[in-house]
Amino acid sequence: MGEEEQPTTETKPLTGRDIRVSDAEREHVVEVLQKAIGLGMLNLDEFTERTDRALASKTRGELNAVLTDLPGLVHPEAAMAPRPQQNPWAPPRQHAYAHPSGQIMELNGKYSALQRDGNWLVPESMVIRNKYGATKLDFSQAEIRHPVVHIELQAKWGPVEITIPENGAVDTNSITDIKFGNLDDRTRSNGRPGTPRFVITGRVHGGSLIIKYPRRGFFG
Repeated sequence: MGEEEQPTTETKPLTGRDIRVSDAEREHVVEVLQKAIGLGMLNLDEFTERTDRALASKTRGELNAVLTDLPGLVHPEAAMAPRPQQNPWAPPRQHAYAHPSGQIMELNGKYSALQRDGNWLVPESMVIRNKYGATKLDFSQAEIRHPVVHIELQAKWGPVEITIPENGAVDTNSITDIKFGNLDDRTRSNGRPGTPRFVITGRVHGGSLIIKYPRRGFFG
């Protein structure tokens, strides 16, 4: 009796369109859509609908679909095999401090408040994501072991308040976008000497960013 033939299956080769995307890539496309609405290429309803699709995308093909009719914004790798030596979808580095090596703390919130205060251990890098909620980071009594602390903000529709030690300073030059709000640096320490130094990057939409020193007294 001859051997039974085993059924064969064909595996479809992967293309650039089939590659899975990360949260960073989704957020980067949302930033591109924000630029498009600023240029008048999209209205608010179109921006909202495409943002929802971008955040729900699993592959490059799905993510690219929200950009196909926007001139110059189509991802070229979505129609061909990926090139491992570079990633055109990676968010641009805005500052040498934007993605340092070392420990990273991620805080995520939605419709809730994010708060860190009192005696807490501060990592070298922090990523703060909050939607529809207030964010408060108080470093005045914290244990800070690094001379430079990197804070990436991704805040939407909620205020952000950062309190730094009196001998500290901030660097806000790499904040990419503040929309429907304002930057209120009450320390006036941006670019000045100070340790620790808080390098703040990212964006704040729909809320103000307040940076201040601790209260010095009843009227401080």
